[in-house]
Amino acid sequence: MTDAVMGSPEKDPDDWVTGDEPMTGPQHSYLKTLAREAGEDVPDDLTKAQASELIDRLREKTGRGRQGSGMDLQRNRDTRPAPPAEARPEA
Repeated sequence: MTDAVMGSPEKDPDDWVTGDEPMTGPQHSYLKTLAREAGEDVPDDLTKAQASELIDRLREKTGRGRQGSGMDLQRNRDTRPAPPAEARPEA
């Protein structure tokens, strides 16, 4: 299969050219959400690479692993069959 079908292979954060730069705003925001769910604190001075690794660890800890993105879950919700008429609430 091609990378377009399978997605890009993951690159080790330690090998990122910009891995030494401060974490991005979205990384920090997501880390705060994950850390709150995991009952942990997040240092404010992480690099992009450190933030990425911590995100991976916290996703596993909180059960937000890589099974699918929110869009995948929404798409699955939109394509499931409707319940039988007798199970639907009356309008």
